[in-house]
Amino acid sequence: MLEVSNLGKQYPTPRGPLTVLSEVTFSLAPGDAAAITGPSGSGKSSLLYVLGGLELPSSGRVTLDGRDPFTLTRPALADFRNREVGFVFQDHCLLPQCSVLENVLVPTLVARSNGRGERGQDTERARLLIQQVGLGDRIDHRPGELSGGEKQRVAIARALIRQPGLVLCDEPTGNLDQASADTIAALLLDLHRQQRNILVVVTHSARLASMLPVQFELADKRLKRVS
Repeated sequence: MLEVSNLGKQYPTPRGPLTVLSEVTFSLAPGDAAAITGPSGSGKSSLLYVLGGLELPSSGRVTLDGRDPFTLTRPALADFRNREVGFVFQDHCLLPQCSVLENVLVPTLVARSNGRGERGQDTERARLLIQQVGLGDRIDHRPGELSGGEKQRVAIARALIRQPGLVLCDEPTGNLDQASADTIAALLLDLHRQQRNILVVVTHSARLASMLPVQFELADKRLKRVS
């Protein structure tokens, strides 16, 4: 369960604190999929980064399965993110020198608990995910040999490699043509249904947002549910 209570976020500026989020409260259960829309600069990405433990909240509380990640030490927080949260960004952020398989395995390489047996399991899981996203014949290719849509499929597989309970997507179709965007959206939702994780997608696309059963709008620093 993802629970957010009275979340606020401010950034320091020369003229004083700039508030981008105020009293944001909502909860999502495993199997829920939510879209967050709103105008540019409304704080959508900031909210996503706080949910994923990348940025500290200025006020309020975020818990995932009853754990508040911001009470953890810095190393423990990094381990929590690596294990419990999967990220998909607008820019795929793939390592250009690495193959598809190697890129998908990146989160497992920094996992502190991985032993030799787990590494073997990770490789098998990575191969399965790559098949599921339709890139089995591209497994040894590098990002420069892939289309934009294919790169984003690799990013999705990478986000899911550790079977996180929370998957956060920041404009995952923003750089794609409509046909590729529709394919990526369908793939995200299909894998979400298979894994029953909590999926949160920030998007400007009304088309993508309409595909998710829960819809929020962020405006004037506050989040409201619209569907």
